[in-house]
Amino acid sequence: MPDDLAIVGRITGVHGIKGWVKIRSYTQEQKKIFNYNPWWLSSGEGWKSIKVSEFKTTSHNLIAHIENFDDRDVSNKELCQRDIAVERSKFPKLGSEEYYWYQLKGLRVFTAVGKVDLGTVTGLVETGANEVLEIQGDLDSLDLKQRLIPYVKQVILLVNFESNSIEVDWDPEF
Repeated sequence: MPDDLAIVGRITGVHGIKGWVKIRSYTQEQKKIFNYNPWWLSSGEGWKSIKVSEFKTTSHNLIAHIENFDDRDVSNKELCQRDIAVERSKFPKLGSEEYYWYQLKGLRVFTAVGKVDLGTVTGLVETGANEVLEIQGDLDSLDLKQRLIPYVKQVILLVNFESNSIEVDWDPEF
C-alpha cells in the first residue's frame, strides 16, 4: 500500500440490484467515511481510485453507490471484500498529543521503569470505555507474548515518533 494512504473502511457486500454496496467504516464517526472522496480500493493490481456518487444510511448499514457500478453482480465481483483507503493528507489536523491510529501501528513499546521492550503495536481495539493497544512481542522484545494495554493517559506516558516508540507505565509481567 502506498505510504500516503490509510485504510478507513471496507466494502462488505452488495445492497439491492442497482450496484449499491455495504460499507464498514473504521472512522470514529461512521458516516465521516463519506467526507473523503476519492476512495482508493485494494485490488489484485494494487490500489485504484473510485468515486462515491451517492450514499445513505439504513437502520443497520452504511451504503454507497460507486460511480460507474450500476449492476449488483459487477459490484459484487469487483468491489466487495476490499479495503477502502484515503489519502492521509485529507485527514483533519489534530491537536498536540492526539494521533491517528495508523500513526501508532509499528511503534515499539517500552516500559518507563527499566526500559523493557514489550514489542510492537500491531493494532488498536475500541472497547467503548477506551482504546486498547495490541502489542505483539518478538525476538527483540522481552518475550513473544501478545499484550493488550489500555490507551489511557495514566498508562501511555509518551509517544515519540522520532524514536518510533511509546513509553508506558506497565508491569512487563502482566
